[in-house]
Amino acid sequence: MTTAAQVPATAGTRPRHPGAPLREHGRRSSGQSAGFWFTVPFLVVFAGFLLWPVVYGLWLAFTDASLTGAGGDVVGFANFGEALGDPLVWRTLLNTLYFTVASTVPLVVVPLVMALLVHMGLPGQWLWRLAFFAPYLLPVTVVSLTWVWIFQPQLGLLNDLLGAVGIGPVLWLQQESTAMWGVVIATVWWTAGFNFLLYLAGLQNIPGHVYEAAAIDGAGPWRLLRSITLPMLGRTTGLVVVLQLLSSLKVFDQIYQMTQGGPNDSTRSVLLYVYDQGFSGYRLGYASAIANIFFLIIVVLSVAQLRLFNRREA
Repeated sequence: MTTAAQVPATAGTRPRHPGAPLREHGRRSSGQSAGFWFTVPFLVVFAGFLLWPVVYGLWLAFTDASLTGAGGDVVGFANFGEALGDPLVWRTLLNTLYFTVASTVPLVVVPLVMALLVHMGLPGQWLWRLAFFAPYLLPVTVVSLTWVWIFQPQLGLLNDLLGAVGIGPVLWLQQESTAMWGVVIATVWWTAGFNFLLYLAGLQNIPGHVYEAAAIDGAGPWRLLRSITLPMLGRTTGLVVVLQLLSSLKVFDQIYQMTQGGPNDSTRSVLLYVYDQGFSGYRLGYASAIANIFFLIIVVLSVAQLRLFNRREA
């Protein structure tokens, strides 16, 4: 009579060797170390081109370093105190916030309208998509010079169109009241294509049966837009707003090439002022202090915005 203890092992099973767990652990460890070495090139580039400049820029903010090589002595928080008392710092901060608000609103609304028009199935969709996205592919120098000629008071296309309807010439980039709006118009025309693609992708991800069910219930086009399309594009809109705010806060190129910060500093942004102080005034320490203050403001705004969106999602 055979007892349960004497029953042989089931066919096909193999007793685990005592050293097997150690070998498996060794293979996992070797795989992890190999994966680490694959990330080394990225870590080197990240440290050399992002991490080190940030740390070095923070260190410069506490010195009186100059682009000429003079100075370099530690001055503590003197640069930060001077920056907080500099009226041009506050003026450029307000200019940057003004540009951010003035450009973010149309860069959310206009691409949404463009995406809705294409998503409706207009004839020649490839042509509409190309026309809406093509400006985004142009270099900023080309865009800036093109719009400088469009805004030209005597020979510009825009003033010619205004003159055709009886409106006198406008000094778009030469007077304080309109210079920033000229930069905003050029920026919207240039960058709307990227947000247009984001909205178009969001529209294509909305299930068609949702619209069909709402249409059966008698919902019209405006009701579909208000109750289905816009709510289901909430995540896309949040992404567009976050990306656009960060991009607008960092405005530099088009202002530098279109107005150089004028007239009377009405379009001078924070980054343009940092550039002027660091590379025209040779005050690297002071420019670094202003840049770090601006960086702290961006971090605070980003955290506040993320918390706001998280509350809405909840």
